[in-house]
Amino acid sequence: MKLDSVAASVVDDYQFRAHYYYLLSKLLCEPPTEETLRAAALYGVPASDASNRFLITLNALAQSAAEPQDLEQLDDEYHDLFVGIGRGELVPYSSWYITGMMMDKPLSLLRQDLKALGIERVKNNREPEDHISALFDVMGIIIDSGAEFQFRTQQTLFNRHLKPWVRRFFKDMVNARKADFYQKVGEFGVEFMNFETDYLEMPAWWLNFQPEGRGH
Repeated sequence: MKLDSVAASVVDDYQFRAHYYYLLSKLLCEPPTEETLRAAALYGVPASDASNRFLITLNALAQSAAEPQDLEQLDDEYHDLFVGIGRGELVPYSSWYITGMMMDKPLSLLRQDLKALGIERVKNNREPEDHISALFDVMGIIIDSGAEFQFRTQQTLFNRHLKPWVRRFFKDMVNARKADFYQKVGEFGVEFMNFETDYLEMPAWWLNFQPEGRGH
């Protein structure tokens, strides 16, 4: 997870987008650690600048991360939501949300697309590639990669493997009985995915009109 280069300021379109993907990936991969919470707290913006739902929910997450947290309680919350006994309150896999079954056709299609991009599964990772954390990590890597991947690659991966289900997942997180800290994660996740949906609907040629260093 590329969380070591987190910065509070927005440098450009693709860098701040990649950072948000990495942050959410880390929060959805494992229970929050002190390091992860410190990183999340850096994303707050001045209240006077929080003029839309995206920034309001980002601030709420950053503020919650900055508050004193009981790591043991956060561990329990994470496991209640995503692991559980048998399964958690939420099932963070695209196959489950799209077909109602684990390890189903969406995972097979995702593996084909990742293979075509030359992206390999991390060794010793027991989770299938359609876990939301893995998908967000891949999106961050693709956005962060410079000219290695085209903007259309971002569009294709998002539209095929995230857009059909991911906002519903975050809305379920907001409404989950066991969610406390993760309610803030879910609220921001909904707004970030709304932003990504709009951003990735732009035609690729439009990005050529952006200032140098912005867009892919």
